[in-house]
Amino acid sequence: MINCLIVDDEQHAIDILVHYVKQTAFLNLLHATTTPLEALQIINTQKVDLVFLDIQMPEISGIDFIKTIRTNTKVILTTAYSEFAAESFDLEVIDYLLKPVPFPRFLKASQRALNLISSGISQMNDELVDDDYIFVKTELKGKMLKVNLKDIDYIEGMKNYVAIHHNGQKTMALLNMKDLEERLPRKHYMRVHKSFIISIAKITAVEGNQILLKNVKADILLGETYKPGFLEMMKEKIM
Repeated sequence: MINCLIVDDEQHAIDILVHYVKQTAFLNLLHATTTPLEALQIINTQKVDLVFLDIQMPEISGIDFIKTIRTNTKVILTTAYSEFAAESFDLEVIDYLLKPVPFPRFLKASQRALNLISSGISQMNDELVDDDYIFVKTELKGKMLKVNLKDIDYIEGMKNYVAIHHNGQKTMALLNMKDLEERLPRKHYMRVHKSFIISIAKITAVEGNQILLKNVKADILLGETYKPGFLEMMKEKIM
């Protein structure tokens, strides 16, 4: 399921796209707005995979909007003007739809988005390179911290925050466990409890429902909900 957002300064254009989204099974509409600044706030606080975006808007143009948002949020432009096509594709938009947008053309663009986003998630979940990293918002306003993925030992859920334990440090971040679980490479990180995601490479032993990690003194519990998946993952390595 692709979480999408519609941004257009004309309500009738929004109404058409909302109707199209509701007819497309793999699209989940989070919000539709005539205010680009509201859309930016949503992207910064929620997991938005795809934005259907107008270009000519009063507060901020669609082109400037694209330059502002984080790169993992994809964009399909919807506009009445064809002259921005070349510039928009330089910004790696998925597609460029001219208004009035026919439903078959909308569906084709959405399918292209599904293919690209799904392949990106698959690749991300399979690979972990030495210099791969994430930036996380910390508890200090305006401060973001770079965390190298290979340095993460485990992640602990703490209500509105998560504690990322890495290289002997603990970083408090304004994230939730579900988003992190989806973003981290699944071959290398696994959720083993509602409150814990661990680095598989750091496992040294399993004692009952407790998982021991290399150089980590913490009570990492294996939750009943996650136990079958964990044991299935471990099965190939058990002698």
